[in-house]
Amino acid sequence: MKQSFPMTDYRLEICANSVASSLEAQKGGAYRVELCAAIPEGGTTPSYGDIALARELLEIQLNVIIRPRGGDFLYSSLEQKIMLKDIEIARELGADGVVIGCLTAAGEVDMQRNRALMDAAGTMSVTFHRAFDMCRDPFESLEKIISLGCDRILTSGQQPKAEQGIALLKQLVEKAGDRIIIMPGSGINAGNIARIAEESGAKEFHLSARKAIESGMMYRNPNVRMGGEAVVIDEYAQQVTAAEMVRNTLQALD
Repeated sequence: MKQSFPMTDYRLEICANSVASSLEAQKGGAYRVELCAAIPEGGTTPSYGDIALARELLEIQLNVIIRPRGGDFLYSSLEQKIMLKDIEIARELGADGVVIGCLTAAGEVDMQRNRALMDAAGTMSVTFHRAFDMCRDPFESLEKIISLGCDRILTSGQQPKAEQGIALLKQLVEKAGDRIIIMPGSGINAGNIARIAEESGAKEFHLSARKAIESGMMYRNPNVRMGGEAVVIDEYAQQVTAAEMVRNTLQALD
């Protein structure tokens, strides 16, 4: 189940918030897309239509995040059933992998819930997402995730940005060896990826490479926000991955 590749190679996974972003990621040279919805909440499971059309149009690998809501990673039995159903749908639609992560109230890897999700994934590739960054003990959690059979861990080194977490990322890469892939993510761009790669020893990287695309709406009601006053996003701009930014980030690794 684990992927292997020459240690001289680097691979970019693009966190894509739409089919349009997925296509830009492919055009820019990404190896894989992680398809998500609700990026301001940290990413949630995308729609059936998004998964189906992305799979139809993409030639590169497609992973789907399995996360029923924003917030923490302590899930109820009902939410577990939702995640199991979402994995079933992603598999039926031809996704290459899923991205999961369940924790206990004590901040440990929930072995029971994650094992059930792993069983549902079958032969699909499985990434343990940044729930890892909310774990109490990163090294104990690393061993638990390896024992589950996950292919990789997406992590910022338990810091807000991967560049701040280089020290822990380096330790994780060393302890993981060839047992699991450590994939740094959060705040990675063309300006810092070479340093993160060199100092951490990581070979796969997760980034969004998005830019704002102004809405074509001419009339804009200034009194109403669809997300309410607490939402701090620009509702008249779409954040879309840019192929040029993906390409520049790859070139920075050269």
